Amino acid sequence: MNKHILIVGGGYVGLYTALRLQRKFRRELRDGSVRVTIIDPNSYMTYQPFLPEAAAGNLSPRHMVAPLRRVLPKARILNGLVTKVDHNERTVTFQPPEGAPREIAYDVIVMAAGSISRTLPIPGLTDIGIGFKTVGEAIALRNRVLHLLDVAESSEDPEVRRRALTFVVVGAGFAGVEALAELEDMAKHSTRYYRNIKAADIRWVLVEATARVLPEVGPEMGKWTLEQLRERGIEVKLETRLESCVDGHVVLSDGTEFDAETLVWTAGVKPSPIVAGGGLPIDERGRIRTTTKLTVEGVRDAFAAGDAAGVPDVTTPGEYCAPNAQHAVRQAKVLADNVVRSLRGQELVEYRHKYVGSVAGLGLHQGVANVYGVKLRGFPAWFMHRTYHLSRVPTLNRKVRVVVDWTLALFFKRETISLGEMEHPRDGFRAAVATMRR
Repeated sequence: MNKHILIVGGGYVGLYTALRLQRKFRRELRDGSVRVTIIDPNSYMTYQPFLPEAAAGNLSPRHMVAPLRRVLPKARILNGLVTKVDHNERTVTFQPPEGAPREIAYDVIVMAAGSISRTLPIPGLTDIGIGFKTVGEAIALRNRVLHLLDVAESSEDPEVRRRALTFVVVGAGFAGVEALAELEDMAKHSTRYYRNIKAADIRWVLVEATARVLPEVGPEMGKWTLEQLRERGIEVKLETRLESCVDGHVVLSDGTEFDAETLVWTAGVKPSPIVAGGGLPIDERGRIRTTTKLTVEGVRDAFAAGDAAGVPDVTTPGEYCAPNAQHAVRQAKVLADNVVRSLRGQELVEYRHKYVGSVAGLGLHQGVANVYGVKLRGFPAWFMHRTYHLSRVPTLNRKVRVVVDWTLALFFKRETISLGEMEHPRDGFRAAVATMRR
């Protein structure tokens, strides 16, 4: 057997599939009869449930990512993009960060490309909008919030202050509610260090097109979450759409208009663009058509899982597995085992997992949970949220670092420093050069 397994994507599915293949093919990887390659734009896997805590400063951003080369020493890691999949020829077109694209041959392909933010053609969305799917976005958002507090503190113009201190979040799912709750908590804590800003001066607006908040935790817990957000002074606008935000002038479908400097877009995701150009069968939602055994429908030697795949839920006939970390991690285990079985000529098994429920953090010591029908809120839910996600962080190294961050946060106050200049590190040098020329 001389097989090359190519994994497109280094997220949950890509990392955990490769980890399991390392264990299952330990001897084959050593003698070279099996090779594993991962292609991803980044050299690390991001544990996305911790993005809100990183944005709020509770976690170091370095501790919520797993370096692929360190975690997967037996795999080859290529950083760049897959722009085309030709499964008939068993090749992909790989575009590295620099240089010309090249063809890479494979014997088995695993499509684990994940998802990107699903945006809409709303006028002005790129003017003030920012997503919330990457470490860069989370840290940039943190810096932006703290920087705008500095702007408001330093200005005597009421319009400048009002605009700077108005923050909009679009989307009331997990990403939107957790990001809003953590950032609002951080901003409120930060006001104690400002002379001219009170917590009541900061305006937070949550915009949701449906009639529910956090539908994943059920109607009862969603209603409680809504009440909690409103008690904290957050404006929650349900059954409302963002119409435009040109030059920061926000217009909502209920007729509300105001100016804001920041808008966080968390209104859903869609499969990675490579799925549409991948030469593999896709469904009406743009996902790869996948069987219950995590093979690509009607195709040999091709597997798919995670956000980019439409995996039938055998526990709920007619439904598909939700695009979340709970399914992705478990799908990766079955997918890796099925790759091994396929190469050894054994029968494949179905992916079967009954959704156990959801947990969400709502800021420091606050949370909401609905797990196995057990509903929790407040501190118990927050503690469950942290415990569950700590257990899911890959590698002991990362688990220890996360615990250390949390432990230090118990004894020391939050850091409330904006390091926005990190996003443009050459600005100061360029200004110095311009001064010399003058």
